[in-house]
Amino acid sequence: MNPRALRRPAAVVLPMSTVLALTTVVGTADATAPTHHRPGGPRVVSTATLPDIPLAKFSNRLLPGTVHDDRGVDLGGIGSDLYPAGRHGEFWTVTDRGPNGQIEVGKEKRRTFPVPGFNPAIVKIRAVGGRVEVLRSIPLTTAKGRPVTGLPNQAGRDEAPYDYKAAKPLTYNPDGLDTEGIVQDRDGSFWLVDEYGPSLVHVSAHGRVLERHVPKGLNLKGAGYRVVESLPAVFLKRKINRGFEGLALLPDGDLVLGLQSPLLNPGKESVEESRTTRLLRFSPRRGKVTAEYVYRFDPVGVVEPGQKKTSELKISALVALGGNRLLVQERTDKSTRLHEVRLRPGNDILRTRWESAAKPSVEELPEPAGAGVPVLPKRLVADLNGVKGVPGKIEGIAVEGDRTLVLLNDNDFGMTDGPRAFDAKGRLVDSRVETTLVRVRLPHPVR
Repeated sequence: MNPRALRRPAAVVLPMSTVLALTTVVGTADATAPTHHRPGGPRVVSTATLPDIPLAKFSNRLLPGTVHDDRGVDLGGIGSDLYPAGRHGEFWTVTDRGPNGQIEVGKEKRRTFPVPGFNPAIVKIRAVGGRVEVLRSIPLTTAKGRPVTGLPNQAGRDEAPYDYKAAKPLTYNPDGLDTEGIVQDRDGSFWLVDEYGPSLVHVSAHGRVLERHVPKGLNLKGAGYRVVESLPAVFLKRKINRGFEGLALLPDGDLVLGLQSPLLNPGKESVEESRTTRLLRFSPRRGKVTAEYVYRFDPVGVVEPGQKKTSELKISALVALGGNRLLVQERTDKSTRLHEVRLRPGNDILRTRWESAAKPSVEELPEPAGAGVPVLPKRLVADLNGVKGVPGKIEGIAVEGDRTLVLLNDNDFGMTDGPRAFDAKGRLVDSRVETTLVRVRLPHPVR
């Protein structure tokens, strides 16, 4: 453990003066922002987009020679999370594992990595006018400074990686990270969450992985950094590509990790319609999990009217509001709703039968609270469905002042699934979904 991580972190929510200063910075965007909104409801007050930055150019500036052919892909995917960077209007973001998709070959869905040399990075941004500017980029590297890559870790546990045609198998990499959430400690180091482990990753201010906290029993061998089995073993049952996504830094220095989707606990068939996922509280000072909470999604048709697939429900962002209060994002690819929860000792299931020994499991129970499970109470704070100007697939959320949300989407690097993602020459057929940062003014305070 890095001893500097013992220091108390900076506050997560920015002061109202920051909102006023940012309004000055993005005044041009404010003047041209969409004005359609529900009367008295949330409204978009500014919009900015990331310009086209060739992925090879971006990657090779950070780690020379890592990307030989970006296949026409531009920088994207930075909307995996959003965290205030200290100065008004500036934010830390993080890419995920890079451009990837799925192609069906026979009855098998294969995971493709068209730019296998891409390396996840921490990216600092700001919005100026209608444009998102990249201020700084930090590649994630091993203890010896080598790229971690975004490739899967373990055969038999993670999806097998293939080239862009889904024809040639690629090599697994135990260092690989599918990073999602990000916060910054006061000492300048970062904490990230990852979907593969799922894991919590401590990274130096320069991007070197200091340690990676994984579930007990993962048995990850060959990584170029320290691996610590400190998370509950039940998290080995995460769905593929549905590990940790949300991350928040509480005022007392503790971290809260949000699992994107319900665990496959005890198995896939029994939890197909589950709306129950989990949050973990982790103490960097003690290097261990100190609490675990059960979180219950609303029905999918409430989160996204007309949607019937419960499996579309996800948590992608957590935001600390002060004390033990959190904003929790419930989303599908087309909708976002935010709830407030309070992390109270009475809702902690760590080292109780509900953590892993209960039969049926909390994921199997149709109404966990009715069976005595201490489910986290929640309160709806914002429903962004139908708010004009809010993009789809929001994964990054920050709060400015008392009633302004800053949202950032994950554009998947402009990729789509299927064999038509690339043309006959192997160049990207761009989805034209842009990385977009929007500010949303709420009709009521969130803190």
